Amino acid sequence: MRLQHRGLTLVIYLGMCAAFAASLFGQAPLAAMDTHSSDAHSATPSLATSKSVLDTDSNYVIGPDDVLAVDVWHEQELSRTLPVRLDGKISLPLLGEVKASGETPLQLQEFIAERLKEYLEHPHVTVIVQEPKSHSFNVVGEVQKPGAFVFGQTVRVVDAIAEAGGLRDFAKPKKMYVLRTMADGSQHKLPVNYNDVIKGKKPSDNIILQSHDTVVVP
Repeated sequence: MRLQHRGLTLVIYLGMCAAFAASLFGQAPLAAMDTHSSDAHSATPSLATSKSVLDTDSNYVIGPDDVLAVDVWHEQELSRTLPVRLDGKISLPLLGEVKASGETPLQLQEFIAERLKEYLEHPHVTVIVQEPKSHSFNVVGEVQKPGAFVFGQTVRVVDAIAEAGGLRDFAKPKKMYVLRTMADGSQHKLPVNYNDVIKGKKPSDNIILQSHDTVVVP
C-alpha cells in the first residue's frame, strides 16, 4: 500500500510538471505572434508617409527641365529616367514623342498606360518627378549660399534671400534686382530696394518670384 501511495504521488507530481511545461512553452508562439503584430502596426506610419509623398507628387505640374522616372512594370526596356525637353516633350520606346509639360505625374502615367495598350496587355505605369527643376529660382551674388532653390510655396524676394542664408557683409541691398525671362526669350530686370522692403517702406519691391527667376545681389 505504501509503495502504491508513493507511485500515485509520483504520477501526480509528474503530471503537474508536464502541465506547467506545456503552459510555459505554449505561450512562446503567442508571444511571437504578438511581436509580429506589433511590427505590423509599427509599419503603418511609413505606409502613410509614402502615400502622402505620392499624393503631393501627383499634384505637381510637370514642366521643362524636370527629370522624370517612367517605370513600366516588368518591362525594364521600356522604363526610362529622362529630362523633359524645352519643348515640353519626352521620348519613350514604342511611343516616340510624348507631351509631358503641363501634366501631373498621374495624368501622364495614365496617358502612357493607355497608349501602351496597343503593345502590352494591362500595362502598369508609374511616373515620378525625381528632380523638380522646372519650378525653381536662383539666387546669385553676395549671399551666404548662392544656388538654385525649388518652390515649396509662394516665394517673394525676402523669402529667397532667407533661403540663401542672408546677405554677406559687402552686399549692396539697394541695388538688388530680379532677372526674369519673358515668353519671347528676352530678359526683364526688376529693381529691388531690399532695405526699403525689410523696413516696410516699399512692399511692392518684395516681388513674388516665378519659375526660373534669378535674384541678383551685387
